[in-house]
Amino acid sequence: MSTPSGFDELIHPSTRLSVVALLAATEWADFSFIRDSLSLSDSALSKQLHTLEEAGYLEIHKEGGGRKRRTKVRLTSRGRTAFEGHVAALRAIVEGAGPTAAPATPPPDPGQTSDPTTQQHHAEAHR
Repeated sequence: MSTPSGFDELIHPSTRLSVVALLAATEWADFSFIRDSLSLSDSALSKQLHTLEEAGYLEIHKEGGGRKRRTKVRLTSRGRTAFEGHVAALRAIVEGAGPTAAPATPPPDPGQTSDPTTQQHHAEAHR
């Protein structure tokens, strides 16, 4: 199977995909919100943001100074387009791998039976 159009190797790693998905749902997000939402360390998130920023997928804005410094992040239009294309490519992969026939029914649980009379007797025996 060939890789569908729009699949983005830069976005695909799970941490970057999580960052971009989170940012796609908002205009701007605080660094601390992203970090806490994804359970990442400051350094791990900084590295991923830097990679995405270098690719032109997001913009980082720092305001204030010292302990009051806030870092805000947003997807650029290029980043949003790349994310949407990647999601479409992932959907194409999933749909292409889907079953062509009805799924098999799971085997019955050995402790269960479909006969209501047997079920009632089984339940009464355990009382």
